[in-house]
Amino acid sequence: MDRRKFFKNGSLFAIGTSLLKPFDVSATPSNIDFINKNKKAKNIIIIVSDGMSTGTLNMTDLYLSRKTGTGSNWIQLYKNNKVNRALMDMASANSIVTDSAAASSSWGGGVRIGNGSLNVSENGEKHLPIWQKFKRAGKKAGCVTTVPITHATPAGFCINSKTRRDQEKIAEKYLEQDFDVMMGGGDHYFSADYRKDKRNMYAEFSKKGYQVVKTRTQMLNSDSNSPILGVFGGNGLPFSKDRDSDKELTKKVPTLAEMTQKAIDCMKNHPEGFVLQVEAGKVDWAAHANDIAALIYDQAAHDEAVKVAIDFAQENEETLVIITTDHGNSNPGVVYGKNVNARFDAIQNYKHTNEWILNGFDSTTSIAQVKERIEYANNFAVTDSEAKQILSFYGNIKQEEGLYNPRHLPFKVLSDIQKERNSVGWIGMNHSADYVELAMFGPGSDLLKPFIKNTDLHYLMLEAAEVENKF
Repeated sequence: MDRRKFFKNGSLFAIGTSLLKPFDVSATPSNIDFINKNKKAKNIIIIVSDGMSTGTLNMTDLYLSRKTGTGSNWIQLYKNNKVNRALMDMASANSIVTDSAAASSSWGGGVRIGNGSLNVSENGEKHLPIWQKFKRAGKKAGCVTTVPITHATPAGFCINSKTRRDQEKIAEKYLEQDFDVMMGGGDHYFSADYRKDKRNMYAEFSKKGYQVVKTRTQMLNSDSNSPILGVFGGNGLPFSKDRDSDKELTKKVPTLAEMTQKAIDCMKNHPEGFVLQVEAGKVDWAAHANDIAALIYDQAAHDEAVKVAIDFAQENEETLVIITTDHGNSNPGVVYGKNVNARFDAIQNYKHTNEWILNGFDSTTSIAQVKERIEYANNFAVTDSEAKQILSFYGNIKQEEGLYNPRHLPFKVLSDIQKERNSVGWIGMNHSADYVELAMFGPGSDLLKPFIKNTDLHYLMLEAAEVENKF
């Protein structure tokens, strides 16, 4: 590539512009391109809101604007012309509607593969994940997420697996690869109490020099000079709204922004730089459940992590920040109707998610108890008929295997009831084939074109960091 040559011959104007106001609010995309074109990205932070439809981004910005007077950090970057922006086609090898494994693998391995696999094509060919490429180039590498750290999105940047479901084996592969920071949920895949082979992965990580942390306090107090494995829940972390409404959870479980800051602190002084993936994984889980409080508050938590990354990048000036999602899900949005402003604003008064509400009921719950719990959580009263409709699902509930809603709780029924009070509608309860939002800030962002395929992002990251694709 000729980017280094261009940088060496850069004009005095380019140097002066970058020193004075590199990201002034009056900057134009062309100015940003000129500023960044000659710089190498020593560090890369990619922040993924898993399952974020455009409506989720829109509603969260509306929610924050109407509640606080300032919108989301992501949309503010658009308003201030601080980023390059594109749409990205996220199709997998076998479907225009992708899952998180194929989506992350397209970025991680640079090849489209079938849904459900991690960097392994249908013919068995393995594609070296990008975080391994950066590790071989001398950089530190890590992932933080609100779902199990062994889940599809972090795994797609890190390892090869024929199936995303083998999370116990994925935990073992992380150990083999010596990643520097791995934090999220997933105790069931590390603890001997839950693993089928009774293998104590915590002990094995500790023996290899990792600090194993299981609470927010332990994470905050951990040594930033040693690798970290942080596991803060059996499966995923609590939804942000439920965490914030529970003093014990608030003390015990870190936020995505706090994990992001800790990961940056652990890797920022490495002479060869670092790469970090940050995932708001439970945005996807909330969308599957049509759970509006879970969705908006976890998207807002993602937005706080965006601020952490951008603040670091503005100070560091050698960091490329990538903000995106891997696919749409359920495509929610505020729909026109009577008193739509006030109805949407009612979400500001929600204390808990629908997951919290519905897991509080069983076959012995009374109509009065249903009404009381929903009114406490959502600040509105349901009718006897609506309460009966919810309770009708609890006669024969059985726990089953499955990624989402294994108890078959009446999430859609409750979201339909809420729609009459908050004006939020959904098209379904599954992934969609949307082209997704992609934004870039910092050195390398000039490489972004207005429309790209998901696999292009793999090669863009390598080019931005000037790491040859030779591994």
